[in-house]
Amino acid sequence: EVRLVESGGGLVQPGGSLRLSCRASGFTFSASSMSWVRQAPGKELEWISSTTAGSGNVFYADSVKGRFTISRDNAKSTLYLQLNNLKTADTAMYYCAKGLRALAPRGQGTLVTVSS
Repeated sequence: EVRLVESGGGLVQPGGSLRLSCRASGFTFSASSMSWVRQAPGKELEWISSTTAGSGNVFYADSVKGRFTISRDNAKSTLYLQLNNLKTADTAMYYCAKGLRALAPRGQGTLVTVSS
């Protein structure tokens, strides 16, 4: 059974930073592409970043390119997302998902609120 547990969200001021984590279990993490997606209040799920297995190629949505960095630690079966220069528009529930540009399966999410 795929299990994904996100953490690291919180309240941060515009321009601030956060690091999200996603602990994975129930599948071979090192052999799996992984993604981060988010859902802002009242909006649809939005894919924001992916990393492939093996070569670890990374991909970003235009909305976060240059500000967010995806990474992974295969030894810890953990996916990360470093969020820098946060904007109020980044306020959302953030989820990790198994797959390339995938929206599901995903965890329960961690809430990021960007507000002054």
